[in-house]
This record gives sequence, structure tokens and C-alpha cells, in this order.
Amino acid sequence: MLDSIRNIFSIPELRKRVIFTLLLLAVYRIGGQIPNPGLNATALQEFWQSQKGSLFGFVDLFSGRNMSRMTIFALGIMPYISASIILQLLTVVWPYLERLSKEGELGRKKITQYTRYGTIGICLIQAFGIAIFLEAIRTPAGAPIVLSPGWGFKLMTVLTLTTGTVFVMWLGEQISERGIGNGISLIIFAGIVVSFPSGLLSMLSGLKTGAMDPLKMIFLGALMVAVIGFIVFVERGQRRIPVSYAKRVVGRKVYGGQSTHLPLRVNTGGVIPIIFAASVITIPATVANLIKVPIIQSVATQFGLGMPLYNLVYIAAIIFFTYFYISIIFNPVDVADNLRKYGGFIPGIRPGKNTSDYIDDVLSRITLAGAIYLAAVAILPEFLITGFKVQALPWIGPWLEANLPKFITQGIGVDFMFGGTSILIVVGVAMDTMQQIEAQLVMRHYDGFMRRSRIRGRRG
Repeated sequence: MLDSIRNIFSIPELRKRVIFTLLLLAVYRIGGQIPNPGLNATALQEFWQSQKGSLFGFVDLFSGRNMSRMTIFALGIMPYISASIILQLLTVVWPYLERLSKEGELGRKKITQYTRYGTIGICLIQAFGIAIFLEAIRTPAGAPIVLSPGWGFKLMTVLTLTTGTVFVMWLGEQISERGIGNGISLIIFAGIVVSFPSGLLSMLSGLKTGAMDPLKMIFLGALMVAVIGFIVFVERGQRRIPVSYAKRVVGRKVYGGQSTHLPLRVNTGGVIPIIFAASVITIPATVANLIKVPIIQSVATQFGLGMPLYNLVYIAAIIFFTYFYISIIFNPVDVADNLRKYGGFIPGIRPGKNTSDYIDDVLSRITLAGAIYLAAVAILPEFLITGFKVQALPWIGPWLEANLPKFITQGIGVDFMFGGTSILIVVGVAMDTMQQIEAQLVMRHYDGFMRRSRIRGRRG
């Protein structure tokens, strides 16, 4: 590993790419310290303390905690991700975008340009909504967050937040083009891991003061290693469908006659299904914080962390969005048509509809395994924090509460370092970046990170 790291900096081009990436990530972190003008920082901090577990807290995760501090990068890269997802959905129902997606590099550039325009539009709407929201809210003590409300504050907020997101989007594109790794993913990665040192120091200080049990500390460390290893194992998991190509004679040359495979990843949808599901499941808590109506408050209580209804709906939403998203990004009919076009076939399966049905059947089975895996990773951190509040279950709730071990009903009383979404993003981005670095090393006849085997990225 150390030799591989030295090899990275011994290759001039790769060294420039790595240093360029680190510098732009440093720029992103510096920009995240510049606050939006016109706000009461103390009142803002008090408000965000009351928003844990709501949709605002979820968005704050992807903004690198810039939203809670309302910096110029408060919107983060989420508008760009939202615009990308919207364009992917429209590609299925809008023939023009579907044609563009099949036109190669030129079509992808057009879709990227539309994504940028969509990002700006979403930023303008979200920034204006945030400005109005900030003027309307108060802290639990009744203090205003905006010092001088009015159109001046609204226009300034729209300008700074939109410009900040466009700049972050530009940073991500520059990293992808001139650096190493996927720029957008690395920006999200940087925003998440920046909170790791403070969380670790907090746990160590709790260990010194006696607030943290040493056995819990050891258990949590071992569990994090096990979870990360499990994620790496599943993210690299593939179902390889064998594909053979018929021989073709063109002039005096023979083409084809080779055998390869079609890789279908266990987790084809990545982290997107969890993002969709978490966005939906946090809506009741967000509405309850804004609308103080008894009925809404009681419904929101059932959607609190650890509540049976929350866990049930969250798991069901993850499974639903996993199938939904994969049905959008992967079309078995197109894959079967491309195989037939280039003379490929699956042994024992007739080309055409039979091939597409077979691929769809295999994909459906491994997607179920991938969806269960995503649900397990997403639920685990919340179980560690709060446990499963089985007492809310009708009829058998009190009996389960009295007979189940306390670590199931109350958790283990520690704050897990990362949420399930965070772990998937951090591990996945790290794997993809290492794969790209290894490809550069191997291309220049250097050993990669893993000498006995190559790193398979999440894309297969």
C-alpha cells in the first residue's frame, strides 16, 4: 500500500491530478466557512438543534453541514443531483431526451447542459423558499433568525445561494475532468467525512469523562469495521450472465466466436433508493415542526426514529424505490436488442424477447437481495441510537417491551458515527476513486493497491 502511494506521486500526470483534486476540495471547504449575510448565527444554531431527524437534517447531511450554518454553499450539490434524477426520469417518458441519450458523446453533452439549466432553476426556487422560510421562523425561545427581513434579504439570499451551488457544481465538473474520481461524489464525500474527526474526539472525550463505556467503544469500532467490510463485499457483488458471440466471416477474416459475460450488480441502484426513501419518511416530522396541529403531531410521533410504523414504511419505501429506480436506469429490452445486433446470445436462451425476459427475471431476483441489503444498512445506525420502540405495537407491544432485552428496545445508547446513507456514500466513493487510481497505475506498469487482485468498482 505504501509503495502504491509513493507510485502515485512518482507519476507526474497522476500527481497533478491528485493535487488538483485535493486543492479544489480545500476550496470547497473554505467556501463552506463563509456565512450568508443578514442572519443571527446564535438563533440559527438553536433552530437547527430542534430539527434533527427532519427533512432539513437530511438535506444538511448532503450539503456538508453547510445548511445548518447557512453558508454560501448551504444548498450544496443537492440541486444538481435533483436535476440529474429528474432528467433521468424524463428520459423514459420524453422521446427527445431518449434520442439524445442514444447519440453518444454529443447527446450526453446536451443532457449535461440541460442538467445545469435545471440546477439553476431549482436553486432559484429553493433559495427564494429558504429566504421566506428564514424570515418566518423563530427559535424555540422566540428569537428571529433574520436580522433585517425584506426584499433586500430575499434577493441577497437567492443570489448567494444560487451562485454558491453553481460554483460547487463547477468544482465538481473540474474535478471529474482534470482531477481523479467523480467530482460530485467527492464533494459529497468531503462534506460527510469532515465531521468524522469531531465525532471521534467527542467519543474519546466521553471515554475520558466516563460517559462512554469502553466496552461500547470497542463494540462500536468492531461493528463499524464489520459494516464497512459487508458494504464492500456487497458493492462488489455481481451476477455474471454468460454471453457468446457467433462467428462471422468478413472477407478473409473471422470475427466473433468469443465468450464474455454480462455483469449485473447486486446493488445496481446505489444509494439513490435510500435518498428517495429518506426524503419521503422525513416529511411528517418536517410538517409537524412547521404546523402545530394535534392530529399532525400525533401522526408525526408514529414516524419518529425507532417507531414500528417508521421502520416499516422506511423499509418498504427503500424496497419500492430500489425496483423503481432500476426499472428506469436499466432496460432489459435494450440490452437484448444490443446483444442480437452484435451477434451475441445467452447460451440456452433464444434471442429477442426470451433473452430480455431472462435478464429481467435475473435482475428482479438480485434486486430483491440488493434492496434488503440497503434497508439493513439504513436501519442499523438508527437501531444503535434508539432501538426498536416495540411498545407502540398494538396488543403485543407491552409484552414485547417487558420481555425483550433492553438493547433491542432502547438501543445501546451511543450515537453512530455515520448514518446508513453516509456509510454507503463514503465507502462507494472511496472504492470508485481507488479503482481509477489503480487503473492509472496499472496502465503505467505499476502495481495497484491490491497486488493479487484488481479492485472492481461499483459499476462492474
